[in-house]
Amino acid sequence: MPELAAIDLGSNSFHMVVARDDGELQVIDRLRERVALAEAVVDKRIDEGAAERALDCLRRFGQRIAHIPPSRVRAVGTNTLRKAANSRAFIQRAEAALGHRIEVVSGQEEARLIYLGVVHDVADVPARRLVVDIGGGSTELILGDGEDTLERESVQMGCIRWRQKYFRDGVISAESMERARVAARLEMRAWERRYRELGWDASVGASGTIRSVHAILRANGWSDRGVTLG
Repeated sequence: MPELAAIDLGSNSFHMVVARDDGELQVIDRLRERVALAEAVVDKRIDEGAAERALDCLRRFGQRIAHIPPSRVRAVGTNTLRKAANSRAFIQRAEAALGHRIEVVSGQEEARLIYLGVVHDVADVPARRLVVDIGGGSTELILGDGEDTLERESVQMGCIRWRQKYFRDGVISAESMERARVAARLEMRAWERRYRELGWDASVGASGTIRSVHAILRANGWSDRGVTLG
């Protein structure tokens, strides 16, 4: 059966999914490596240490999918590769390491792809969904009905970006948490009213950050029902 692969070059982690297509997609392999590109952007440039770490990861990915034709592979770069001044030079090296073309997508396209992934992966969610993906460099917000998106935004607010701004010393204090919370509310202010007006039936988190928050809640006995308002 023919295989295909999807690769996400995120600001925090690189992900690859390999699937078999027999009329219905069957995932046969998932690979994930934390490369932390966003942590290594100095003066708007990806430093060489992070670049080598990322290229090593892509070489391993490339070995796994060497037999898959280019027409059945899609690799996309996100926030850090949109913003870094030396992203073009890095992408040339990355394509050589992976053996496939890499497309740097806009924030809007990234949000669309995230939403489609959730729609096809989470079957028991009501029709109108708010999907939130907290990445390393940005957060994508998507409001959709069925397979159609009603609103989608890419906000310059990610877990690495916020840690560097508000928790650089690694200490989470009441003061630093409040500063981070207020900054996040201000960042979201431009879209909050529109999203609330349209409304949604369920919200879905679609990122490693959400999984980490869920794991912390469960480990501390604070919630066994996922991430809730309470």
